[in-house]
Amino acid sequence: MPNSHAPKRSVFFISDGTGITAETLGQSLLTQFEGLPTKATRMPFVDSVEKARQCVLRINAAHADDGLRPIVFNTLVSTETSQVIHAADALVLDLFQTFINPLEKELGLKSTHTIGRSHSATQNQQEYANRIEAINFSLSHDDGQTDKNLAEADVILIGVSRSGKTPTSLYLALTFGLRCANYPLIPEDFERDTLPATLAPYKDKLFGLTIQPERLAEIRNERRPNSKYSALENCRYEVHAAESLMRREGIRWLSSTTKSIEEIATTVMQEIKLERRVF
Repeated sequence: MPNSHAPKRSVFFISDGTGITAETLGQSLLTQFEGLPTKATRMPFVDSVEKARQCVLRINAAHADDGLRPIVFNTLVSTETSQVIHAADALVLDLFQTFINPLEKELGLKSTHTIGRSHSATQNQQEYANRIEAINFSLSHDDGQTDKNLAEADVILIGVSRSGKTPTSLYLALTFGLRCANYPLIPEDFERDTLPATLAPYKDKLFGLTIQPERLAEIRNERRPNSKYSALENCRYEVHAAESLMRREGIRWLSSTTKSIEEIATTVMQEIKLERRVF
């Protein structure tokens, strides 16, 4: 369990690019230490020795303030700037060199050591175009705004309002370049006891999200407090009706209550057998 009285450990994610890779991998590693309180700082675009020195000043200041050595996740490509970071009063984990050196030995090749290569828009123009198109598609097909071009969707998420369809759709588009539409199941659908007619032709692309009624009521109360929409009794009715409909129609579904967006997206891709369009 988290220890609210434990001092927070400063954590820095340093990169010559956006820092997303360093932060993603670093946070994944830190989650293995349950209850560790941290203060996270991402430091992107550290592409010179001078910028690296400024990072070291901040890291050392954190050490002085906290009385604890900060943890630094470093994905700097340049050996020169990386060496500056290693001089900090911290535990510096060089994620780039950890993997690059063994790969060079195994492949018998030298890496290019090109700054920002993993997130370069010009590296693969087609992949970049796929990502942008997927995001635009998902935004235009959010919450059932339109049923045009649904045949182009890789997956169509369905479920009651506020069950996690929109964030999952955007994550699938942004991370994997997948065209994801989402469609809310509403009381009228439950009264008809059938799927919306616009979705029937694409049953093989449907995947359902459900959620515990108690959690749904909490989420809806933040948006529309003390309304029928957010009432626990209504949430129980909608969730039960949606699950019954999906079960009867043979639609695969899962509960988003305790799952992260990453877990939901991965399950969707496995169940629908989707392949990512971008890397």
